[in-house]
This record gives sequence, C-alpha cells and structure tokens, in this order.
Amino acid sequence: MSGVYGRCFDPTGARHGIPTYPWKLAPDGLATRRQLRAQGLRPGGQPVAAQAMRINRRTGTPRVAYLYRVDLALPVRPMTSRKWGALALAMHARCTCPVCGMTYSYCLPTSLGCCVLCAYPDTPATAA
Repeated sequence: MSGVYGRCFDPTGARHGIPTYPWKLAPDGLATRRQLRAQGLRPGGQPVAAQAMRINRRTGTPRVAYLYRVDLALPVRPMTSRKWGALALAMHARCTCPVCGMTYSYCLPTSLGCCVLCAYPDTPATAA
C-alpha cells in the first residue's frame, strides 16, 4: 500500500474522525452532493457519513469531498412559480446596466459594475 493511499484509507474513522476513503474508491451507497443532485436527490439534513480524500502531489495538502448516504437522501424540492419569478428577476437585474438602464442579452461583468460602453465612454466604437 502506497503512502498516499495509506493516508487516505481510514474506513473506521480512527485517524480522521469519520470514515475516509481514497478518491473514487468509496463504497456503494455513498455519494457527494453533486452525485445526489444528478440523481434528483438532496442530503435532506443528514450528517456527513464519510469523506473521500485525495492528496495534492504538489503541495501535499488533502482535498476532501463529503459523502452522504443515498438511502437517507430526500427528493429535490420542486421549483414553485414564485421561485421561478424571483430567479427571472435576478437574471434580469444581472443583465441591466445600472448607469444607462440598457438591458443586454448577456450578464454584465461584475468587475466593471456596468456595461462596457458606460465603463469606457472615451473609447471609440470600432466598425466591423
């Protein structure tokens, strides 16, 4: 057993406090949040059951993904009409320039805080 594998393999949880498995070698029945979401599930308030760990070769620091039990996961709550409306308003606000009030078909860059034309008014527009 390699040293990196040995540091990541702790199925009893004696070293890390919770059961720890090497990356991609967790037992069946455990899944990350993203894997649960892909199955249409959510953790539903259950505690973390285990973790998958990977050691970064360059820095030596571990990367951890928390695992949840699939049998205790709950289905994802459906979107209501109010949630869809709030999401549409939020996306509309991200596409509207606060300076000139123009609405674009893309999200404005947050680094500028406004549209490109308002951020750089002295730059001449190039004709294509």
